Amino acid sequence: MDAKSLIKGKVHYVGVNDRNKHLFEGMWPLSYGVSYNSYLIDDDIVALVDTVDACYFEVFLRKIRNIIGDRPIQYLIVNHMEPDHSGSIRLLKHYYPDIVIVGNKQTFGMIEGFYGVTGERYEVKEGDFLDLGYHKLRFYLTPMVHWPETMMTYDETDGVLFAGDAFGCFGTLDGGFIDTRINTDKYWDEMVRYYSNIVGKYGNPVQKALAKFAGVDIKAICSTHGPVWTENIPRVVGIYDRLSRYEAEEGVVIAYGTMYGNTEQMAEAIAAELSAQGIRNIVMHNVSKSHPSYILMDVFKYKGLIVGSPTYSNQIYPEMAALLDKILLREIKGRYLGYFGSFCWAGAAVKRMGEFAEKSKFEIVADPVEMKQAMKEITYEQCEHLARAMAERLKKDRV
Repeated sequence: MDAKSLIKGKVHYVGVNDRNKHLFEGMWPLSYGVSYNSYLIDDDIVALVDTVDACYFEVFLRKIRNIIGDRPIQYLIVNHMEPDHSGSIRLLKHYYPDIVIVGNKQTFGMIEGFYGVTGERYEVKEGDFLDLGYHKLRFYLTPMVHWPETMMTYDETDGVLFAGDAFGCFGTLDGGFIDTRINTDKYWDEMVRYYSNIVGKYGNPVQKALAKFAGVDIKAICSTHGPVWTENIPRVVGIYDRLSRYEAEEGVVIAYGTMYGNTEQMAEAIAAELSAQGIRNIVMHNVSKSHPSYILMDVFKYKGLIVGSPTYSNQIYPEMAALLDKILLREIKGRYLGYFGSFCWAGAAVKRMGEFAEKSKFEIVADPVEMKQAMKEITYEQCEHLARAMAERLKKDRV
C-alpha cells in the first residue's frame, strides 16, 4: 500500500496531472495546468471512483496497482461522464473485465454511446446505498451540475464526498494533493474562473445540490479537478454557494474593444471617475488582449459591468460580440450595467449593445454614451456621468 496516496480510511488518490494541454475544452487557458482526479477505495470490496483522461491511462493504472497489486476492482463508480473523467473506462474494462459499473440511468447510455462499453452494471437512484465493508457509500443525484447524469457519492463512514466536477478548479497538484500539504493560494481565483467558465450557467442546479448536503457532515471533498479539500471546506463551499447565487463584490469590470484607441479613451475616462467616486475594485479588459475566460471570472466577481465597443461593419466589434454572447449564455443575474460606443460615419454598436442589455435583464444605471470619431469635452462629461451613476448604484448596496 502506498501511504503517500492515502486520504482517509481506505480512500486513496490515484489522479494524474496534465501540464501539456493549453486550452481546457478547447476554449479556456490552463495557466497552471489541470488535474484529473480519481479515487480508489481499498476496502474488502475494491471500488474506483471515476477515471482519468485516456492519454494518462498507463500512469493511472500504475498508481492503482501500487495500492491493490493484482487484486480485482469490483466496482467503478461513475459520477460524471465528461471524457476527461470517463476516458479510461474502455481501457479499464480490458484490465478488469468483470468490473461492475455503478451509475444512474443517464450514465449508461452515455457510456455505451462514447465507448461502446456494455456489461454488468449497478444502476442507482437517489439515496441508494453500497456497502464496501468499512466504507458505506450513499448516492445523490445532482443533474446539471453540470451535465444531466452528474451525481455525487458520499462515504458515510469517514465523511468523504466524491463530488464530481463540483467544487473543482483549474491547476495541477504539485507534489501533494491534500490542501493541508500544499500552498493553496493559486487555486482560489482558479476556482472562480473554473466555475464561471464551466459551471456558471447552472446556478440553480448547484443550489439544489448544496441543499442536499446542508446537514451532512463532510470531512473531505474529493472533486475531479483540483485539491482534496479538508481544512478549507467552509471556504470552498462558500465560494460555490456565492457564485451559484450570483452574488458579487463591489467593483466594476470595464470590458471594451478598440481599434485605434479612441474607444479605449472612453474606458479610461470612465475608470478615472469611478476611482474618484471611491470605487476601488476596477478591472479593465481590452477584449482583443484579455481572454474571455478571465473576463468572465471578473464578471462573476464584481457587481458592476460596463461594456464598450466601436462600430465594426455595422455591428458590435467581433471580440466584444463574442464576449456578450458568453455572458448571456451563463444567465448571470443581478448585475448593474452601463455601456458606451463609438463610430466613424454610421453608429450601430451602441444600438446593438442595447439589445444585449435587454436580453441580459441587468439593471441599467444610466443612458449609454455614444461618440463620433474622437474624444471631445462633451464625451468626457458623458463618460464621467456614466461612471458616477454606476458608483452611486454600487454605494446604495453598502451596509
